Amino acid sequence: MSPRTYEKAARAVGEERTRTALLDAAERAFLAGRWSAASLTALAHEAGVTKQTLLRHFGSKDGLLERAVQRALDRTARQRLGPPPPDVAAAVDDLLDHYARDGERALALEALEGTGAVAVVRDRARALHHAWVDHAFAPWLAGPERERRRAATIALCDVRAWAVLSRDLGLGRDEVHATLTLALDRLLGPAP
Repeated sequence: MSPRTYEKAARAVGEERTRTALLDAAERAFLAGRWSAASLTALAHEAGVTKQTLLRHFGSKDGLLERAVQRALDRTARQRLGPPPPDVAAAVDDLLDHYARDGERALALEALEGTGAVAVVRDRARALHHAWVDHAFAPWLAGPERERRRAATIALCDVRAWAVLSRDLGLGRDEVHATLTLALDRLLGPAP
């Protein structure tokens, strides 16, 4: 390997580390609920780079937010859109695993106000949730009243329903699982 090739490879690795550090800083600020107050300078400092480096990589604060949330959505899609679960209880397990890991982030995303990148990422998150419902419950959603049952399933599986059950009502995971499974079984009926 020539010295020039080595320098290019090392530079690429360094650039990827920088991007990752900036995305991690954006996720931490977002999860801590301080996204709207976070400055580009503070985010760059947390990642160990300059504001100019942040702008070179992402163009703007909105660009950074969009990429950070898209990275999280990509992780979620890999986890949730694998082989379809064999039954409703397994689908609920998948959902609760996701909310245990990322439920607070999803609630924070829902709470963000704004247009532009904020609206785009919120819409992408909702679209992913709808795609998961279609994927996980496809056999049960076929047939008459599909759209009505799909809408109810989307609502029952929404992060806000999880928050009501676990936070507001103080239910533990097992009870949240039993409650959602009961509601979905009654809504969807037996698998075809």
